Amino acid sequence: MSVALAGSPAASSTQYEPLRVMIVDDSVVIRGLISRWIEAEPDMTVAASLRTGLDAVNQLDRVRPDVAVLDIEMPELDGISALPKLLAKKRDLIIIMASTLTRRNAEISFKALSLGAADYIPKPESTREPQAADIFKHDLLQKIRNLGGKVRRRATGLAPATAPTPATLVPAAAPAALREPISHAAPAQTVASQAALVKRSFGPTAPRVLLIGSSTGGPQALMALVADIGPVIDRYPVLITQHMPPTFTTILAEHLMRASRRPAHEGVDGEAIKPGRIYLAPGGRHMRVVKQGGNPVIALDDGPPVNFCKPAVDPLFTSAIDVWQGGILAVVLTGMGSDGMRGGKEIVAAGGSVIAQDEASSVVWGMPGAAANAGICAAVLPLNQIGPKLNRLFSGDRS
Repeated sequence: MSVALAGSPAASSTQYEPLRVMIVDDSVVIRGLISRWIEAEPDMTVAASLRTGLDAVNQLDRVRPDVAVLDIEMPELDGISALPKLLAKKRDLIIIMASTLTRRNAEISFKALSLGAADYIPKPESTREPQAADIFKHDLLQKIRNLGGKVRRRATGLAPATAPTPATLVPAAAPAALREPISHAAPAQTVASQAALVKRSFGPTAPRVLLIGSSTGGPQALMALVADIGPVIDRYPVLITQHMPPTFTTILAEHLMRASRRPAHEGVDGEAIKPGRIYLAPGGRHMRVVKQGGNPVIALDDGPPVNFCKPAVDPLFTSAIDVWQGGILAVVLTGMGSDGMRGGKEIVAAGGSVIAQDEASSVVWGMPGAAANAGICAAVLPLNQIGPKLNRLFSGDRS
């Protein structure tokens, strides 16, 4: 058994102490790689580096991590079996599932989300490919920081705006197109102050299409939302961009079809857009909308990342304006970063409307927070109120 443990935190831990991360993976190479990345960050530390899920369950009380990075395939006790045992012992543990990009592992990752995992991250096929390793590093650190930080702030009862803001870091080895600043600052907007957000009126034009953008926490939010908006889907097209890799988006589309009981699939280049269907941007491709013979069609784009994401929300939002002008209703759901905010601004300028998910119901209030703080939203709502609101808006209510 290969086990490395850090000292247990004192009972007086505050949100300013480094996040304690438990790494659980049977690959010594992956454990070493992730350990080095974490120890190089000023706001996190390796609490334990363990080989199996059984080690993690047995050591949890002693280690007391804030976040666990949990591999799926391990001897003795695999990740999906260890997940409920870990959460039973520590309900507020943030668990990020790590897996390779296979259909089986993608399906297991979705099951893990339904069992209480906070998020997932695809592992590169080989750590010898610098760009793939850099993407994995960047995404993993951001997920640890954002998800772990939210739980730490909730536990201490301190408002996000009171946290210190160390200097922004940029991973020096990352490719230029992927050098998104790794922010150590907590979100500036608190739940209590959301009532003071400036909200604009809904656009005067009746919506003719629903666009949705989401990232971290998005799969769960999307499945809940589409289950609530059957009347909208029946009469109008629904286009979704969720930050997600290939294979994962294929499975997400299947889940959306089951949740909504309506046709849902990954968009196909040149495909006509019709009411009654859900179109999901495929992993690794931007999904845009263009006019062809006067009719809207899907246009897939293999260009560089936008907002450090591929697929990204902004290309969908901005391209739709040429097709539907002011008849666009866009929803920005839970997720890290600010993707969707710029596209949302252009939608509002064209006469359309934007709704953002509120902080309390978001896993991470990055994307919806950016839209809300930009003053472009006609409403900022809990997830369970967005569906009913959409049904009313698409039925003619403009309030």
